[in-house]
Amino acid sequence: MRITAAVVAKKSAPFTLEELELDDPRPEEILVRIVATGVCQTDLHVRNQEYPTPLPAVLGHEGAGVVEAIGSAVTMVAPGDHVVLSYQACGHCGPCLGGHYSYCERAFEANFGASRLDGTNGVHRNGGQDGPEVHGHFFGQSSFATYALATERNVVRVDDDLPLELLGPLGCGFQTGAGAVLNSLQVPAGSGIAVFGVGAVGLAAVMAARVAGADPIVAVDVNRARLDLALEIGATHVLDPRDGDLEDQIKDIVPNGLDYVLEITARPAMLKTAVNVLAPLGTAALIGGAPQGTEAAIDMNNLLFGRTVRGIVQGDSIPQLFIPKLIELYKAGRFPFDRLIRFYEFEDINRALADTQSGETIKPVVRISKA
Repeated sequence: MRITAAVVAKKSAPFTLEELELDDPRPEEILVRIVATGVCQTDLHVRNQEYPTPLPAVLGHEGAGVVEAIGSAVTMVAPGDHVVLSYQACGHCGPCLGGHYSYCERAFEANFGASRLDGTNGVHRNGGQDGPEVHGHFFGQSSFATYALATERNVVRVDDDLPLELLGPLGCGFQTGAGAVLNSLQVPAGSGIAVFGVGAVGLAAVMAARVAGADPIVAVDVNRARLDLALEIGATHVLDPRDGDLEDQIKDIVPNGLDYVLEITARPAMLKTAVNVLAPLGTAALIGGAPQGTEAAIDMNNLLFGRTVRGIVQGDSIPQLFIPKLIELYKAGRFPFDRLIRFYEFEDINRALADTQSGETIKPVVRISKA
């Protein structure tokens, strides 16, 4: 079938809207008409080739839409269902069989390989006659397009009582931040936590920390507007590293150190600081994605007091279980993620990406079709 997709042709190039061909769904695949798609920093990292996804490609990995058709082996959804699209996993390796899908042994291949796991591609330029073949299946979806192919492993059925255009970011950014607090770290009530970097992921973590009953909740950023919003949605304290030594600022709030720090900026110095401000037995969790090869220096002696450093992918979320929980928290007024969203039309996708990169918009969402 013919679709319209935003294609990035080469490193750092703008996206251009193109007419492409999309295959019919295979037995295990689901054809989704995309209503809206969130824009994530990961899309920028790939456009700029900080991660080696092959180009030209159709990116987009926070899609939400309506099921148009299903393959013969699909049983979890039916045509007409509203769905959110999330990350892809193989479903067969040790981590997947243990319920740890975000740590799939083929995670990079499944999400950044820009093809099906068997190496084939369901999106095409007119038989390759209009330029180099284009790559799809980014995060098992490539949702910067009017239609996308997904699978049961990365499709989450949702009720149709909420606007679909709001829900796409639950599939990556929001579930990553909230899941880090509620799933990965399982932050107990009364624990002290800091969030370094309060963009979309960090603000989701702040909201989740409030849900968990953490105290204090310290938001750290250089963007004053984001710090003000963090205070409104759950932070008890906000800090700007430019106002003085960050370690000293944190120790003024919690002299004995924090129980948890989420490091989302992907800056090596901030990971070092995250470890330095931990209480004994505390945990620093790295969420931010740095360019490949980035290293951070940590004082090894700080780890001797039971401190832990760990990485987190997708908030250890099983999307089919966790996204409905986030929706219920939203309905109850406890996870107001809609306050982070700004909408753009499909033809304005490059503006949405630019506003993401500049920090002007916390979570851009590109509208592609009507629900």
